[in-house]
Amino acid sequence: MKSDFDESRRTRKLIRAEADPNPLALFGEWYGEAADLFQPNGMVLATVSAEGRPAARTVLLKGFDEAGFVFFTNYNSRKARELAANEWAALLFWWREQFRQVRIEGRVKKVTAAESVEYFATRPRGSQISAWASPQSEIVPSRAELEEKVGEVERRFEGGEVVRPPHWGGYCLWPVLFEFWQGREDRLHDRLEYGRLADGSWSMERLAP
Repeated sequence: MKSDFDESRRTRKLIRAEADPNPLALFGEWYGEAADLFQPNGMVLATVSAEGRPAARTVLLKGFDEAGFVFFTNYNSRKARELAANEWAALLFWWREQFRQVRIEGRVKKVTAAESVEYFATRPRGSQISAWASPQSEIVPSRAELEEKVGEVERRFEGGEVVRPPHWGGYCLWPVLFEFWQGREDRLHDRLEYGRLADGSWSMERLAP
């Protein structure tokens, strides 16, 4: 079966001696190169429940810097309940057209209420209303009931600003491990793993594909 990856992607390399010693800088470089792709900020968030049961879902990255990787959600959702029970989580970025993958592991904490309010104000009004109307991860009897709740919220805030729900806000994952994967021919891929050291610096090792 013929692959749909062209040779220009297959000939890219990830050389340890040439890679930036700061994984956040390398991530920024790769993220910038993925900017023209469809939703390059889409990332899989993996969490683990108090019982040790894993779950994964796609969320959107809303910012990253030395403090970590930020996303927003409903604080009553399943992912939020699992993060309350276990602060360790993992992120996965897959940029198919670039033949690249980045895995990130770390601890997750809520961002400040002020940061959540600031970001909520930038969301489309429909998304703001949905944040109030949807009891995320809960069972709902029907789509009609959900739409009825939307109508109630619209009437409540009609003609005014939609304020942030107290149950909605952001999280920041502080990374302790990065793995950069560059696809190569014959499955002899390049993998570099960065681990955060006690002094805040990073180790770097090549992993077998």
